[in-house]
Amino acid sequence: MKKSLITLLVAAATSVSAFAWPDKPVTLVVPFPPGGSTDMIARTISARLSEKLGGGVTVVVDNKAGATGTIGATQVARAPADGHTFLVASLGPFVIAPHLIKTNYDAIKDLEPITVVVQAPNVLVVPAVSAHRSLADVMTYLKANPGKMTFASSGNGSSDHLTAELFWQQTGTSGVHIPYRVGGPVMTDLLGNQVESSFMNINTAMPQIKAGKLRALAITSEKRSPLLPEVPTLEENGVKNAGVQSWQAVAAPRGLPADVKKRMHEAIVSIIREPATSARLAELGFEIVLNTPEQFASFQAGEYARWARLITARNIKAD
Repeated sequence: MKKSLITLLVAAATSVSAFAWPDKPVTLVVPFPPGGSTDMIARTISARLSEKLGGGVTVVVDNKAGATGTIGATQVARAPADGHTFLVASLGPFVIAPHLIKTNYDAIKDLEPITVVVQAPNVLVVPAVSAHRSLADVMTYLKANPGKMTFASSGNGSSDHLTAELFWQQTGTSGVHIPYRVGGPVMTDLLGNQVESSFMNINTAMPQIKAGKLRALAITSEKRSPLLPEVPTLEENGVKNAGVQSWQAVAAPRGLPADVKKRMHEAIVSIIREPATSARLAELGFEIVLNTPEQFASFQAGEYARWARLITARNIKAD
């Protein structure tokens, strides 16, 4: 009898916990300024999250930009693990920034993985007026002119920078890295033929590729993108182990109750899987991932180690 009573009390407590959450506003912390890909994913989730969780709870997107995303990540890592604060971020705060700057959180130990929502490849682009019409042209030029071709990025340690470094490492070539503070000027100078190339995220590059102002030479995904079916992958061009995906994920402070984690994961999956939402994300070049928390944890550990090796081998420093 006593054992049965205890079992019932535990079950009741679990039910109350699930029913009670959320009991105050839910904040989605975006560690970057408004308007970027991460912010868009967060606002896509926030627009429907209240409805999915029920109870008319308020959902707020809080942009806490700075220090390559680590200010916002620190805020979430230090927040109570009660299901009212979540991090929506790109790979930077999860697997890159901790190797470049001193952080006030442990990306592996202090954040509770929920899911990788989407991923998108980078595309090697050159101005439409460039003499380079294929990756073979670029390779020939790099080998004949080591350390001369300029590759622009949105900053030291950014995904586009690390993609270039990985490309040079795997091909035994070298170029000139031109780091900017943000992505906007990269596009401006590419279009003005002031820099020669960039491994730009497909979401950013697509409008100018379609407009004929940029030429796409190779894509960093394992397979060709349905948005750019004529653009070969690096692998097709003989560049091995250089695949890169930029990804956006959701996490929480470590110690999030299991039932809350389950409900949040289910809510995000439901929102992103809605036909209109998934179709729109596909149009923008995103591939929907929506893995489990366990899969995200394993994936993060692999990515964390991968970028640590590259950053060390290439002696990459933060701005």
